[in-house]
Amino acid sequence: MKDPELAAELAEHQQDHHHRDVSGGWLRAATFGAMDGLVTTIALIAGVGGGGADRDLIVLTGMAGVGAGAFSMALGEFASVGTQNDAVDAEVSVERRELARHPRAEQYELARAYREMGLSEQTAAAVAREVHADPELALRVHLTQELGVSLDDRPSPWVAATSSFAAFVVGGIIPLVTFLLGYSSLVLGLAVGGLGLLVAGALTSRFTSRTWWGAALRQLAFGALAACATYLVGTLIGVAIV
Repeated sequence: MKDPELAAELAEHQQDHHHRDVSGGWLRAATFGAMDGLVTTIALIAGVGGGGADRDLIVLTGMAGVGAGAFSMALGEFASVGTQNDAVDAEVSVERRELARHPRAEQYELARAYREMGLSEQTAAAVAREVHADPELALRVHLTQELGVSLDDRPSPWVAATSSFAAFVVGGIIPLVTFLLGYSSLVLGLAVGGLGLLVAGALTSRFTSRTWWGAALRQLAFGALAACATYLVGTLIGVAIV
C-alpha cells in the first residue's frame, strides 16, 4: 500500500474495531435458558416451600423442574430455529425463481433500493448491473435488501438447543445449591437464587447497552415477582390441604 497514513489507520482500525458474536443463535438461547432456569426453579421452590414442603420434597421438585425445563427449552429452541431456517429456505426459492423469471425487473428494484439509500442514479444502476452479472451474488444481495437475511449468518438449531439446555441446567441448579448441601432454609435458597439473578443480569449487560446494575435489578425484579406469586399459591393450597 502506497499511502502510509492509510496503512497505519487500517492497522489501528483492525485492532480496535471488534464486534461481539451476536449471530449463530447461541446468545439469545443461552440468555433465555439461564434466566428461565433461575426464575422457574426459584418459583418452584417458593411455591412448594410456601406449601410446607420439606427439604427432600423441595429438592425432588426442583430437580424434576430443572430436567423437564431443560429438555423443553432445548426442544423448543431446536423446533423454532429449524422452522425459521425452513422459512428462509422457502423465501430463497421464491427469490431465485423471481430472479430467473424477471431479471430486469429485479435489477431495477435493486437499483431503486440503492437510489433510496442515497446513491446517484448512475451509480445505483451500475452497482445493480454488476451485482446481477453473478446470479448467486444477486440472490444474496436481494435477500439482504428485501428480507434482511444473510445466508451465511443463519442460526444453527443444534447450537441453540445445546446452549439453552446447558444454560437452563446451570441456572436451575443455583437456587437448589443450599438444599443439595443439606440446608432446609427456604429464605436462604431464595436468597442464593436472587444472587444468581443479579449476577446473570449483570453478565447480560456486557452484550447490550444497559448498565450492569440496571440489568441485574431488572432480572431480580422478574424473579421476585414470580417467587411471590407462586409462594402465595403454595401457601393457599397448603393451608387448604391441611
